[in-house]
Amino acid sequence: MSLRILRRAVALVFALALCMARYWLLRLRGPLSMERRARWLQGSAKGVLTSLGIHYTVEGEPATHGLVVSNHLSYLDILIISAAMPCFFVAKVEIGKWPFFGWTARMGGTIFLDRGSRSSAMSVAEQMVERLKLPIPVLLFPEGTSTDGSEVLPFHPRLIDPATSTGAQITAAAVRYELEGGMEERELCWFGDVEFLPHMLKALDAPGFSAKLRFGKPEVFTDRRIAADTTRAEIVSMREAWQCGAKREELQPV
Repeated sequence: MSLRILRRAVALVFALALCMARYWLLRLRGPLSMERRARWLQGSAKGVLTSLGIHYTVEGEPATHGLVVSNHLSYLDILIISAAMPCFFVAKVEIGKWPFFGWTARMGGTIFLDRGSRSSAMSVAEQMVERLKLPIPVLLFPEGTSTDGSEVLPFHPRLIDPATSTGAQITAAAVRYELEGGMEERELCWFGDVEFLPHMLKALDAPGFSAKLRFGKPEVFTDRRIAADTTRAEIVSMREAWQCGAKREELQPV
């Protein structure tokens, strides 16, 4: 194990312990509302990113309510988006079983989806309708899985329906990672059959990276398929703009 991994792993453990301590201190003051849970998760994400030295920039105005849909590259997306805005995630049920991270997700108000269960999808949709009434946005990864960043997969419209059927605003958000040393973004992405722990160790050993998060303008849609296709196209456009900008910087004379 490299010294870089060891140093960052120790910093991560301390940051997670502090997150847990802050949660129980909040609980001593009384039951936590869903809004307070989301804001606790936001503070926790900021603390973890700071401890690991991960920098991020936010472009556009983060949503304050409604549904936010984003491309999905890694579990790191959750930290970046949480730090940028308080929100409730919709995540696969398996994440709820992860050591500590699952507990954090549950305490932060995450809505868990069993992708193989129709009844679970119906329950998640009902929970989303209730959360969309709150002054905290719901965050959805409509691709249904994380990718290597080479493309944005087609969006599944089913879980966009709670927003289109209630008239809630929908905001597109794009995530991108930039690594030092000329490494490609896909080196940080968690996709395919890669196990969580080996990938996390690889991320901890990365020489350095930063994240970019861009929010589009909120819109109201009445058709879930149109909403899915339109927001996906917007995210593709935002990521392409970043890539073009990065290529122009590489071509600048020294």
